[in-house]
Amino acid sequence: MSKDTELVKKLQNPALKDSAFSELLDVYQERLYWHIRKIVHTHENADDVLQNTFIRIYKSIANFQEKSSLHTWMYRIAYNESIRFLEKNNKKSYNNIDEVSESNLEVLFEDEYFDGDEIQKKLNIIIDGFKEKQKQIFQMKYFDDLSFRQISEILNVSESTLKSTYYTCVKIIEKKILM
Repeated sequence: MSKDTELVKKLQNPALKDSAFSELLDVYQERLYWHIRKIVHTHENADDVLQNTFIRIYKSIANFQEKSSLHTWMYRIAYNESIRFLEKNNKKSYNNIDEVSESNLEVLFEDEYFDGDEIQKKLNIIIDGFKEKQKQIFQMKYFDDLSFRQISEILNVSESTLKSTYYTCVKIIEKKILM
């Protein structure tokens, strides 16, 4: 029995749920934080979304059916919570999509926790120029090191589409980073 399977069993046992949830936080909190952070950009927003994510996980763990791994299931919740947050908070008025991207990048580069060099800034600018789905696929594969199968389960997109999108993004980055 895998560690995640054992953890799920503990989480679904009312007598062990609280201690198991503390164990879950120890194992997954940082990974989910960085996954969320790439989507919402700022530390404060990532903390808020992470908290909502773990509340949703805590409330929903009894219904987890193990159709996917615990890791994949939680990433999907984190992704959905991040998108919900962005939809709720991005109702500001912008003239076009470039203004949204510029606004998000300014927030990222001014964040005291961003310690990127010029290449990282350039990479972030290129990634921010991708369509939202491309951005998510690239970040999940490149930064989170998720398999195409896991990403497929999280985003409900076929693996072949994911691979095509990912490698297209890589080619775009290679071309633009050398400019």
